[in-house]
Amino acid sequence: MPASSDAASRRRQTRLRREYMYRKSLEGREKVAYEQKRIIREALAEGKPLPTEVRATYDALRDEVDAEDITTEKPKSHIDNEYGDAGLLEPRVCVTTSRDPSSRLKQFVKEVKLLVPNSVRINRGNNRVDELMESCRQSEFTDVIIVQETRGEPDGLVVCHLPMGPTAFFSLSNAVLRHDLDPPAAPMSEAVPHIILHNFNTELGKRVGNILKCLFPVPRHDTKRIITFANDNDFISFRHHMYSKPSHESVTLHEVGPRFEMRLYQIRLGTLEQKEADNEYVLRPYQNTAAKRQVL
Repeated sequence: MPASSDAASRRRQTRLRREYMYRKSLEGREKVAYEQKRIIREALAEGKPLPTEVRATYDALRDEVDAEDITTEKPKSHIDNEYGDAGLLEPRVCVTTSRDPSSRLKQFVKEVKLLVPNSVRINRGNNRVDELMESCRQSEFTDVIIVQETRGEPDGLVVCHLPMGPTAFFSLSNAVLRHDLDPPAAPMSEAVPHIILHNFNTELGKRVGNILKCLFPVPRHDTKRIITFANDNDFISFRHHMYSKPSHESVTLHEVGPRFEMRLYQIRLGTLEQKEADNEYVLRPYQNTAAKRQVL
């Protein structure tokens, strides 16, 4: 790539990041204005006099209250900016590994690539993280999945949303590849799957569920492929099934694989190479209340 084009791309990414941080800095002021407008809206609807704390700002906010509708009355956040086009544009996902992967990790990544429609598997080679992220931005990928290992066993999964983040870090355990399943795995379909998010009840749980489901395009209503993320005590069980209906009264599930368990340990408000980005969540397993706290 020419040096001038590379420099222009870097300037564009810097400008977009600066705009994103500016919009994020406005969230506090917008939240205060939203609360004041909510109080004004409720007082006008009920025919009550305005509370004293909003009388000074009523003249300035009256026109805004009159102009708002159901889609604009609530303030937007950086989360809305990150996934604002989810469901409108199909995601393009890059799947890769850590450096010098083992044969088992290579096989596992091939299966992860088949799990995610419209994904591309690339060899990591000797690319640094910043080089990998820049290449994926220029190729217009929407997400990057990096699988990590220890002694040949997959033990880490990183999901990075482009171009602004967030980046979610998961630990992996109990990974079972397709050829290790008993009974043998059913044939792998490449149809867009239905996504089941079970027991993601807290705000952080909904955030994690949104990060995971935005890896997949919108499915057809009649697809017979199902991917399940089931949360149990902050451990996320991943399962992949096909189903068939032998009759109108029965449904048969066929496990396709792979299967594994995930645990979230960090969400960073930025992309993978941005070490200075703020942390939205960090797992604190050694605090006194960690055993009885459920974050998802």
